[in-house]
Amino acid sequence: MKGVILAGGRGTRLKPFTKIINKHLLPIGPYPMVYWSIQKLKEIGITDILIVTNEEHLRSFETLFDQGQELQVNLSYKVQRAADGIADGVSYARSFVKDEKFVTLLGDNIFEDSLAPYINRFKKQIGGARVLLKKVPNPSRYGVALLNEEDNSIRSIIEKPVKKISQYCVTGIYMFDNQVFKYIDSIHPSSRGELEITDVNNLYIKEKQLQYDILNGWWIDAGTHESLYKANKLVFRSLEDKSLIKGGGM
Repeated sequence: MKGVILAGGRGTRLKPFTKIINKHLLPIGPYPMVYWSIQKLKEIGITDILIVTNEEHLRSFETLFDQGQELQVNLSYKVQRAADGIADGVSYARSFVKDEKFVTLLGDNIFEDSLAPYINRFKKQIGGARVLLKKVPNPSRYGVALLNEEDNSIRSIIEKPVKKISQYCVTGIYMFDNQVFKYIDSIHPSSRGELEITDVNNLYIKEKQLQYDILNGWWIDAGTHESLYKANKLVFRSLEDKSLIKGGGM
């Protein structure tokens, strides 16, 4: 299985830093934000990883990580031509993953859980997709999952609903089979001008091919100044607990 990390976007909520640097290269703990996504994939044996970013900052990623030798992974890069949404970003992985199942991480999602149990369940699926949910106090900032507890399924996903309709948000951790590219080709830009991953996931739901798990540990979308600060606190606390803070580089 291969891994895809989406690390493009404008990062407008993290200005003024993002006027000069890609938000996924901002520090969380002693490393750049995107390092944690790479590590989560490496921990479960996924070492063929594609980073999708924008042209302006591609050189920064290459300078920092090269082809992944120092991290003992194999990194490839694709340039997303415009910030046209998560589903658009996923579409750039078509030639990279070919016919394989793959996992996509949003590079600004920092989380505690190992991906191992969730990936193992996904591997056992005959086909379709799997998403990871998290119970949060402010789910309306995200895509919100309406659950059918009778058969442990997702009834639908609603993007940033005005009213609170569920406590469960869809995190930026997605597992897809290769039919995701067919679904991306069939959707149209939303009112925000983006290809929404929610629309793709709802197509999987329509075909009864979307399964889910709920994250047990902490999870944070480090896309704002406040959440970036919180992510740093959580990561440093975790490293201190494991006595993993060391001097030197990556």
